[in-house]
Amino acid sequence: MEKKVLTIIFPGFEEIEFVAPVDIMRRAGIKVVIASLNNEKLVTGRSNLTIQAETGIDGVEADGFDLFFLPGGPGVRDIRKNEKLIGLVRKFSGSGKYVAAICAAPLVFHDAGILNGIQHTAHFSTYNELTSAIKDKKVVEDKKVITSQGAGTAIELGLYIVKVLCGEEKSREVAKAIMF
Repeated sequence: MEKKVLTIIFPGFEEIEFVAPVDIMRRAGIKVVIASLNNEKLVTGRSNLTIQAETGIDGVEADGFDLFFLPGGPGVRDIRKNEKLIGLVRKFSGSGKYVAAICAAPLVFHDAGILNGIQHTAHFSTYNELTSAIKDKKVVEDKKVITSQGAGTAIELGLYIVKVLCGEEKSREVAKAIMF
């Protein structure tokens, strides 16, 4: 059965944190749907790379997806209170589905109230708010909440998501193919 992931991009997202995990998931045969938070087709990240979304957030529901993935970047500060995004995070988490975030994006999970009592990590710039973040692990999973530290951990996060959705063997296969 094909696994499906929903990812959201927004102005100011961190390109490495988006592209690396999505590329790795697609190499593993996971269908990744790219939705834009502002419902625009083209979204520009922090380093002025523009990515084309396949749909807008208004066109997606949690049903039919196995995992929700949110990249970080400086644009996170502008999306933290977006009610549609917060609602989507809560719906995925409340349905017992996996949710994953990297860098500053765990702040959105914090705002959605799903990090309470959950082990997590994030970028060091968030530690003043995420005071219980684990600082010495690149990827942390607890109760289907997967978090990672930043751009430098994006490949590891992608491989971890593949392991969770497709198994250890598929994750090792992709890691070997990309010489990780």
